Amino acid sequence: MYKLLLIAAFAILTSFGVSTGLSDNDVLLSAGDTLKVLEPKEEHASEAYVITNLLKRYHYRKLPLSDSISSVIFDNYFGSIDPNKAYFFKADIQQFENIRYELDTQIPEGDLNFAYQAFELYRERALNRIDYVFKLLETEFDFSKDESYAFDRDDVEWPQTESERDEVWRKIIKSQALTYKLSGSDWEKTVTGLKKRYERIQKAIYQYNSEDVFQSYMNAYTNAYDPHTDYFSPPDAANFQIDMSLSLEGIGARLMQNLDYTQVADIIPGGPAYKSKEILKDDRIVGVAQGDDGEFLDVIGWRLDDVVAKIRGPKGSVVRLQILKASEGQNALPDTLRLVRDKIKLESQAAKSELIPISEGNTTYKLGVITVPSFYLNFDELNAGVKDYRSTTRDVKKLIEDLNKQEMDGLLIDLRFNGGGSLQEAIDMTGLFIPDGPVVQVRNTDQSVDKMDDTDGGDVFYDGPLAVMVNRGSASASEIFSGAIQDYKRGVIIGESTFGKGTVQNIIDLDQYIRNPEMKLGQLKMTLAKFYRVTGSSNQRIGIAPDVQFPSIYDADEYGEASRPNSLPWDEIADAGFKPTNSIDEELLDNLNALYRDHLNTDDDLQKLMKDIEKAKARRNESTISLNYEERKAPTGGETQGGLSASVGQDDVEEDDSLAKKFKEDPYLKEGLRLLAEIARKKIG
Repeated sequence: MYKLLLIAAFAILTSFGVSTGLSDNDVLLSAGDTLKVLEPKEEHASEAYVITNLLKRYHYRKLPLSDSISSVIFDNYFGSIDPNKAYFFKADIQQFENIRYELDTQIPEGDLNFAYQAFELYRERALNRIDYVFKLLETEFDFSKDESYAFDRDDVEWPQTESERDEVWRKIIKSQALTYKLSGSDWEKTVTGLKKRYERIQKAIYQYNSEDVFQSYMNAYTNAYDPHTDYFSPPDAANFQIDMSLSLEGIGARLMQNLDYTQVADIIPGGPAYKSKEILKDDRIVGVAQGDDGEFLDVIGWRLDDVVAKIRGPKGSVVRLQILKASEGQNALPDTLRLVRDKIKLESQAAKSELIPISEGNTTYKLGVITVPSFYLNFDELNAGVKDYRSTTRDVKKLIEDLNKQEMDGLLIDLRFNGGGSLQEAIDMTGLFIPDGPVVQVRNTDQSVDKMDDTDGGDVFYDGPLAVMVNRGSASASEIFSGAIQDYKRGVIIGESTFGKGTVQNIIDLDQYIRNPEMKLGQLKMTLAKFYRVTGSSNQRIGIAPDVQFPSIYDADEYGEASRPNSLPWDEIADAGFKPTNSIDEELLDNLNALYRDHLNTDDDLQKLMKDIEKAKARRNESTISLNYEERKAPTGGETQGGLSASVGQDDVEEDDSLAKKFKEDPYLKEGLRLLAEIARKKIG
């Protein structure tokens, strides 16, 4: 996942035309910049040996290092260097084919020559392409021609001739120049911007070091086992991963380097990014501007720490980002996001509640909504013996008490965009709604199974009408909680299918295996276990399927665990011997789905939402992009940021401006509460 900062042929296809904001000294090669020969360090052979043994002994899959794994490593490595087949020639790949099935022997022996030889050839090819880019920019493109670029190159071959490769790059650069033109730049400004971009990338190529190549190669190796097993270089040598929860308190995001992009690795619950709901995991940042009037800086090709320096800032200040949404696929066009920097506090990450009145028929129901951004636990307070330490379960319990005092008729737990957190908190929070019993099963690398139970004494803290709302961003601990509520038939799951991450990882310091003070080794994050529901079914790849399925912009094969190469398969084990509460029956679910289908046919909000989703999906599924100015500047159909928009009718809600605004911005919440009102009507009578 943490690949080298490389130039991707189509990765820079759709960046906005913005100035770089860098001086010539920042981007041009200096006299001290020389193309050094890169070779493995002494410790790299030892690290490769240790990694091999750890994967062999402890990785969940227990896959032997074989010819088939060697072939995957081979393809992974070239995929990280040239993911869009725009640098190497077919003959370049063929010259390495005799090594394809030898890596399983070479890596354990510390023979890393293949990786460095292939990378040396990549540098030669990449520098050649930059020279060609500068040549292309000598003449303005004809944007009136009716031509397009097929940017989906997964199934194409590497080019066989120089002219074939030149044609690919001509269209790439023409598309980039066209995005500048669409943003109002004249040809002179376009040339200046693109030249500085490629001068910056050129300088980055000169700055690659041995550690960069080794990290990329080891990730090609570890990712052959599963997408969550990664190698991290030592902290003082790692150039491409920064923990944004520490270094970037301004927007609340963890970023990583992926090719020439700065990509969102995670969103910190409670921060400005999380609250906006406009930037998600895997989105890419292509531009940064300061304040409401500052000029955007094109950050494609920047090293991660330089991007961080531009996004970081004092609390209360404004930063604007241009992002390519993962949900829009490779044909994404930049969205602009305005964020006010803030310090991320535990209080802002905590669960929150509100009571919302919903009128159905002649009755108004008071429905509680508890939003849980993550499953958190203050370990410092817990270990220090603080009596009232903060945790998700404790906070949710207090919120339910407050809502009950307001005569709540039903409760909706909102887990959308909740990426997980503490496993124990997911178990404990489940215990608020079910009697004693198993909540989740964990199968370890030795195939032993641990049943993890709710042990709160059998008391059910809340036994009223319950719904849980999830989406594609709900993962891990969120899936454990929602899966248990569904399996115990305690509440109704509403929304989109969840992410499908059913694996457990741990970080291993390689230093402990080679005690040499002269060597500073990296870390291995390795998959050691899998989660299973109490029914015995894994959450892996398939996630939690809602009882009432809402329309979704995301497809499982495009966003989620199932979309990731080499992800562990779904399977099942024996059930945990649990006893369902049967609070929810098939008749009720049939009734709710019928009601929802009726709303789809009659509700303007949902109908507009469905149309916007279909438009967004169609745009994402396109495999080509027009290089004609008139065609590219044509409106896309009026979708809002992210491709979705909705309105709300006053007949469906109280005539409260704030509530109407809330539902207009969140039609999913509106529909979820309407269905919860129906559950309350059935239960209350």
